[in-house]
Amino acid sequence: MFAGFDAFTWFHTILSIVALIAGAIAVKGLLESRVTPIWTEIYLITAVLTSATGFGFPGPFTPAKVVGTICLILLAVALIALYAFKLRGSWRWLYVIGIAVSTYFDYFVLVAQLFAKVPALKALAPTQSEPPFAIAEVIVLAIFAWLTVQAVRKFHPPTA
Repeated sequence: MFAGFDAFTWFHTILSIVALIAGAIAVKGLLESRVTPIWTEIYLITAVLTSATGFGFPGPFTPAKVVGTICLILLAVALIALYAFKLRGSWRWLYVIGIAVSTYFDYFVLVAQLFAKVPALKALAPTQSEPPFAIAEVIVLAIFAWLTVQAVRKFHPPTA
């Protein structure tokens, strides 16, 4: 154990960090009307693995597992849109929604984890029902809502 984490938790955490970075780059690509092949593939793989490994933690079906389930559905839609339907027709915007909204959920969870694990943030919102936590999550939601709308409008690459 290092820093109180077992190997599985470290694996999940590292996957999550890679997914956060790759997801941000993939969303940036959507805003530039392009698929960033390497970053998109890294994002899709690590995001699927992050969501899937989240079910490996013991305990009941929690809100975190609900988010994981939603992400897996969104990622499945994005994968089907990209690889099966080659972004044709309405699959283009379904792909954008799948990538952008699943990336939002990754950042939503990041904020929750930061408030749960960083002492200064935990002091501001010990139960995550206090205003600082809500404000942080609303800011993340607003940013990703704007990014998603912009990406749907701007993402018109030639079909894959």
